[in-house]
Amino acid sequence: AAERLMEVEAPPRAQWIRTILFEMSRIANVVLFLGDMAVQVGAVTPVFFAFRDREHVLNQIEAATGGRFHPNFDRIGGLKDDLPAGWVADTKRVMKKMREFCDEIETLVMGNEIFQARTRGIGVIPADIGLQYGLSGANIRGSGVDWDSRRDNPCGLVHHEVDWKVWTHPDGDSFSRFWVRLQEVREATRIVDQLLDGLPSGPIMAKVPRIIKVPAGEAYVETENPLGVMGYYVVSKGDLVPFRVKIRSASFNNISITPWLLKGVYVPDIITILGSLYFILGDIDR
Repeated sequence: AAERLMEVEAPPRAQWIRTILFEMSRIANVVLFLGDMAVQVGAVTPVFFAFRDREHVLNQIEAATGGRFHPNFDRIGGLKDDLPAGWVADTKRVMKKMREFCDEIETLVMGNEIFQARTRGIGVIPADIGLQYGLSGANIRGSGVDWDSRRDNPCGLVHHEVDWKVWTHPDGDSFSRFWVRLQEVREATRIVDQLLDGLPSGPIMAKVPRIIKVPAGEAYVETENPLGVMGYYVVSKGDLVPFRVKIRSASFNNISITPWLLKGVYVPDIITILGSLYFILGDIDR
């Protein structure tokens, strides 16, 4: 949002690295959901596989940025540092491991008849109802809506430079939301591999003042985080700090549908339905 107000564009290499790390964060986030969703129906093993393999992704994020979960790596106009030596080759090996993890989850969880009995036809969200509640991400794509902000409302990232697919499922139930997220992890590894292969050379920072005062104005930017659409509305009065920042989080909308969705369901199904919606408590108060 600040770059838009300042009319500053990060160099191509910085945009590509931002997108790579963006998708790696998605992978690290969603694999834990895949393991945890299995726990909700009594399967403990997959979540240990998720923790095991997620470490490889987090290690690569840490190697590039110095942080594992919330790296302060982006800068207005680019990035703090370039990628370390050997990082690209190591990351490609990790992406292969994550595709193997997806194969394991497909065999252990999705092919399990107990998991299917607990999720198929359970927690069905029709597409029109989901849109009314503002669902986004895999929750709305699991109801057959072909919308992804990375493709349909691009902002500052380079997903348009690579070949990738938006996955949807027509059933709208807990199983379909799980299935969509599994496919999206696979797709994210493909995106990362393509970006690593085509990573341009060049600078990682645009020319910006040492002390930044964002010009007066307002901007709204959004993209697709692992839970759905994440948007920031920023108002500047030309000072060193923003006058107002409003965050549009995915979790608030994802949980808002529960009064409609949980009405009349069996108590044991509440856990699997809530788990399939995938929300973060600290994210619902934005």
